[in-house]
Amino acid sequence: LFGTDGIRGRVGELLTASLALQVGFWAGVVLRQNSRELGPIIVGQDSRNSSDMLAMAVASGLASSGLEVWHLGLCPTPCVAYLTSITNAIGGVMISASHNPPADNGIKFFGSDGAKLPQTWQAEIEAGVRSQTNLCISQNAWGRSYSRSDLVKNYTESLKKPLLRHCDLAGMRVVLDLAWGAAVDLAPAVFRDMGAEVVCLHDRANGDRINVDCGSTCLTSLQAAVQEHRATLGFAFDGDADRVLAVDDKGRAVDGDYILYLWGQALQAQQQLPDNLIVSTVMANLGFERAWEKIGGKMIRTPVGDQYVQAEMTRTGGMLGGEQSGHILCRHYGITGDGLLTALHIAALVQSAKVPLSEMVNQSFTTYPQLLRNVRVENRDRRMNWNQCAPVQKAIAQAEAAMGDRGRILVRASGTEPVIRVMVEAASADLAQYWTDNLVLAVQQHL
Repeated sequence: LFGTDGIRGRVGELLTASLALQVGFWAGVVLRQNSRELGPIIVGQDSRNSSDMLAMAVASGLASSGLEVWHLGLCPTPCVAYLTSITNAIGGVMISASHNPPADNGIKFFGSDGAKLPQTWQAEIEAGVRSQTNLCISQNAWGRSYSRSDLVKNYTESLKKPLLRHCDLAGMRVVLDLAWGAAVDLAPAVFRDMGAEVVCLHDRANGDRINVDCGSTCLTSLQAAVQEHRATLGFAFDGDADRVLAVDDKGRAVDGDYILYLWGQALQAQQQLPDNLIVSTVMANLGFERAWEKIGGKMIRTPVGDQYVQAEMTRTGGMLGGEQSGHILCRHYGITGDGLLTALHIAALVQSAKVPLSEMVNQSFTTYPQLLRNVRVENRDRRMNWNQCAPVQKAIAQAEAAMGDRGRILVRASGTEPVIRVMVEAASADLAQYWTDNLVLAVQQHL
């Protein structure tokens, strides 16, 4: 059930109210067993049409396990994580499929510290679901549910406090693409409170259109709006606002690699980056890695998924990490990937540097051409065991041998969608295109 980022899939197929009820109950059982004192569970959701149904089903399961439930309503995923960490809550739940299309949804869990649940706890929840045991504790010990949308303001205030001491965003014109999702109310308000002039795109909660041709998965409209409004920069969030991508004043995309490099440089200059370490994933561009090493930095790569980045940061003491896709974690200011927090800090960096974001990007590094293709593979067993397919392995080996140190290949099964992701990075675009086409064809033919 659990993939890279919680349980995620098509509503009505994988995700049903019945499953959500069971998952809620067993999550309650596991969280109770691993908590010293009982406290509430915090539940938030994005704007998908199915989010109300799944949130209520999960809450019913949690209540049937004897736990109190606090409903936040529409809010970003990092809001749930933050509030879970600062209250007496023993866990948090976010109903969202992040960047996935509207027909999908998901259930993400957090521990009392605001971090994603350990995989061992996830396995215990899944074992309970599969046991088909009666979903009820002893009589008259059921929990109750309360609306606690009032708590969300604590999250927004936490975003502004560290920034207000150093600078405000007066004089900046910022375009925000809210993706019809969880940040439609919070992000514009916070940027305006910080002094910026704000232009909004896709800024109403809309479950039919969340992530559709907008947000962090499609920057076209944001790029056009930044140029049309002659904005200082723009930011695009995904459906649950735990990730963000930027657009500079020239209308160019600025991905998570550039965000990590620029934020890393600033922390490095302030001597706030232990061992000059950035933790990223196997998707990080080779140009980023070599440029970071050139200025004395160190990079550790993890599997794709912010939970792996977070785990490695905890293990090494790293303070900055993230993904090319825009999941950025900075432990100086937050406990999980937070698109709104990241956007505010990048805007503050540009404001304090007194140079355009485009100039900061030009002075950082040049990316290697990188192509990513998704090949749909519906058969889950075949998809998850792709690395046992001899013809595909042979094709990968041939490509790696041919490119040598001029490139890099990554083939993996997605943890959030029914696809095999094929990524090729090379010194030239032609080389990347040639081997991408070869590997995609091998996956299509044999998987």
